[in-house]
Amino acid sequence: MAAGILLLLVAATLPLWGESSWMREFVEIACYFVFAMMWNLLAGYGGMVSIGQQAFFGLGGYAMLALGNFAGMNPFVAVPLGALAAALVALPVSWVAFRLQGGYFAIGTWVIAEVFRLGIANIPAVGGGSGTTLTALRGIGKSTRESVTYWMALACVVACIAGVYLFLRSKQGLALQAIRDNEVAAESQGIAVRRMKLAVYAVAALGAGLAGALYFVGNLRISPDAAFSVNWTAFAIFMVVIGGIGRIEGPIVGALIFWALNKFFSDWGTWYLMGLGLLAIVVTLFFKKGLWGYAQERWGWSLFPTQRRLVG
Repeated sequence: MAAGILLLLVAATLPLWGESSWMREFVEIACYFVFAMMWNLLAGYGGMVSIGQQAFFGLGGYAMLALGNFAGMNPFVAVPLGALAAALVALPVSWVAFRLQGGYFAIGTWVIAEVFRLGIANIPAVGGGSGTTLTALRGIGKSTRESVTYWMALACVVACIAGVYLFLRSKQGLALQAIRDNEVAAESQGIAVRRMKLAVYAVAALGAGLAGALYFVGNLRISPDAAFSVNWTAFAIFMVVIGGIGRIEGPIVGALIFWALNKFFSDWGTWYLMGLGLLAIVVTLFFKKGLWGYAQERWGWSLFPTQRRLVG
């Protein structure tokens, strides 16, 4: 605990002594991590395997842009509001998505994301298919913009880890995992299955929207193909599978590995994508619980223990 607090304090001072490139890299990692953590919460703990979470990633980014460019709001204030907008949209969307089960649910979420992409691409006010620039940041200096973006990313990472950890340690977290294992049995024990799934779906959308709004504040430009690309969910699945699904530490490890691979090997094009696929296959064959899951079983490592033990 003390080491974690010390590390957090040192990280908070990075804009005072670090280089701007370090802050940009951290913001990118933070966006990967938050998005992957929300997918892990939805699928790893809730059993709702979605391949359409990029819908809320893109909605968060576009809501932030609309509030900044058209409503005159400070884009940094618009980031959490963009996330909230994504969560609100998730409520009516869930009515359609929850009518599907298993693989149909996964495909259905992808179709929903494509509907949003095509819809945004036909709105001229936000640049249509070619996208537009976040002009609301023009009056803010580069150093201030980068520092505030970094601090927001750091706060999002801490809030995401703390929120998921506390939730999983609660009775509601135990109920969610019961639903994942057997919905019928969970409902027979008095768990409000649909209400719990809706709450988790909305929270996962909120986190995805937060990651999207934060990413495009740092990127300064947004387009439908970039915001609603299925690659976002594909990469999130990769990160969670590599790190360890159903573990808080999994997305952390996976995000760091993915960022490193993306930074040093993305210029290899097709070979890079083939390498990601090969790595995923190797991990799923020989490390079925992910790299952190393997380390946890072999050496007992656990930074955020959420399991419960029955004491006789």
